[in-house]
Amino acid sequence: MKFQVSHATHYTYSHPVGLCHNEIHLRPREFELQVCSESRIQIEPLPACYHERSDYFGNRVGYFSLQEPHDRLTVTAKSTVHRTAVPARDMETSVAWDHSTARLRAADQAAVLAAREYVLDSPLVAAAAELAAFALSSFAPGRPLLSAVHDLNSRVHREFTYDPSGTTVSTPLAAVLEQRRGVCQDFAHLAIGCLRSLGIPARYVSGYLQSTPPPGQQRLRGADASHAWFAVYDPDAGWVDFDPTNDQIVGDRHVTTAWGRDYSDVTPLKGVVFGGGAHSLEVAVEILCDDGDA
Repeated sequence: MKFQVSHATHYTYSHPVGLCHNEIHLRPREFELQVCSESRIQIEPLPACYHERSDYFGNRVGYFSLQEPHDRLTVTAKSTVHRTAVPARDMETSVAWDHSTARLRAADQAAVLAAREYVLDSPLVAAAAELAAFALSSFAPGRPLLSAVHDLNSRVHREFTYDPSGTTVSTPLAAVLEQRRGVCQDFAHLAIGCLRSLGIPARYVSGYLQSTPPPGQQRLRGADASHAWFAVYDPDAGWVDFDPTNDQIVGDRHVTTAWGRDYSDVTPLKGVVFGGGAHSLEVAVEILCDDGDA
């Protein structure tokens, strides 16, 4: 599949901003299932400086600074992404989940060692007894890992209400679990917390979801907007992505921007602003599929 992705963020300030420093995760990353053939970042007003780097997780990160007074800021990323279909997986033949955790602790292969850090707590997701308790009804002893994760993914979708007004970026995970509502970011964090609480590596993935529903049906949650999901590490299959917001195994209509321990590692746009007063924020995302390449 070939996609044209546009992500525009527009800030308006009640008073001039004298200086700001910003970091962006807006260029889609590349891996075996995804190639970004073109990506352009447009910033208005023009920044005093701009440079890019790869972060610890291999994501493409941009930094820019505006050093003249301004009362608005617009950052637009336009990218062309080619996404390959995800190989079909038999969830019932994966390694038993409790055996996978034992293998994880004992193995010394580079890929497994790299995955082990995703069992550790991160700024927004910490292991907890209540998360383990919620997860365990999906993780009977000896159950195949991917089958258990697939069941957990479906339970989050089924038992939690999608409610954009129910949480903010700072809502604690314990509150999400108690209130049983949130958005894609919350559901990804919840699943990650459940898995880490059982000693299973899980990481946060940010990106987009393109969806063209049949006539009369609603679009998938997160479609044509910033979206988030999670990936679990299988010692045999590697990283496998799941979308709890839509009860899906991630496929070729999911475009990945970045991955890390949680949202704080992959925030699309964050920074420090001096001045500005009150502000308003508008975000517009468009993802179009080039049917000729489908």
